[in-house]
Amino acid sequence: MINGKTRKGLFTLVMLTVLVLAAACGGNANGGNKGGASNSPTNAPATDAPAPTTETAALSGEIKIDGSSTVFPLSEAAAEEFNKAHKDVRVSVGTSGTGGGFKQFCANEIVIADASRHIKAEEAETCKAAGIEFTELNIAYDGLTVVVNKDNDFVDHLTVDELNKIFLTGSEVKTWKDVRDTWPAEPIVMFSPGADSGTYDYFNEAILNKEGIRNDGVISFSEDDNALVQGVAGSKYGIGYFGFSYYEENQDKLKSVPVDGGSGAIAPTLETIKDGSYAPLSRPLLIYVNNAAFERPEVLEFTKFYIENIGSFADEVGYVPLPDEQYAAEAAKIKS
Repeated sequence: MINGKTRKGLFTLVMLTVLVLAAACGGNANGGNKGGASNSPTNAPATDAPAPTTETAALSGEIKIDGSSTVFPLSEAAAEEFNKAHKDVRVSVGTSGTGGGFKQFCANEIVIADASRHIKAEEAETCKAAGIEFTELNIAYDGLTVVVNKDNDFVDHLTVDELNKIFLTGSEVKTWKDVRDTWPAEPIVMFSPGADSGTYDYFNEAILNKEGIRNDGVISFSEDDNALVQGVAGSKYGIGYFGFSYYEENQDKLKSVPVDGGSGAIAPTLETIKDGSYAPLSRPLLIYVNNAAFERPEVLEFTKFYIENIGSFADEVGYVPLPDEQYAAEAAKIKS
């Protein structure tokens, strides 16, 4: 027979056993570990959300680009698309002209130079003296386009000789009649990119045989292609030249001029630029990358992205993409 004292002891023992078991089950039910570690959020199970990839997490920093206003739309498009995937990388794109871009590039102020011509020997020497080695990458083709005002109803085409009469240094031509007898005796209002522009350099080389563009007060210079567009659009007897994409964007108020380079007058179009028949004003577009900057992951990945995607961007902004095999060759330069 169990007396009262024994019954009380057994009851206490059972209650203690129940409390211990309840505490143990409760801890496991809440996700606690068997070792009795704290059930705080720091020890909570991982969620199903994927962790950021190493590549995305690692890319940050700033990439400075400057140079050709013609190449600017391409580099800007590449920068915007790249930033969608790599928000911690800041890519800035300037438009100081091809020559201005090379000055900054060779002074190690930027890591990528946009160019609408190949680097000059003296510019390459400046980079070499500063210890800067670089990789040249072709990105697209462009057709340098001669334009007149939309209301100009007499200029049907221009020969290279006639362009020399208008733009060559030392020229005394002042009116359209001075260029061709059948044209009106109205003053020619001329617009040109500035001397730091690759467009200026290319026009000077391809049309003027490197003898220079007149600078006698009858021509307006600007590094801003949009200012040139506005100048010609606002002058009934105006004439100027710039990249094909700027003409395409403004063809409602400008008229492109077919150019006769010796094989008949050819108008600039995507097809004539691509097949080279628009001569001598079809030209390559390029970027130059400081080789030392490839050691920075963000620069390497951006440059690879640029070359892999620039063909589609070129189509969108009015330039002629390179053949796929040439883009593959450019990508191989980066890998090497």
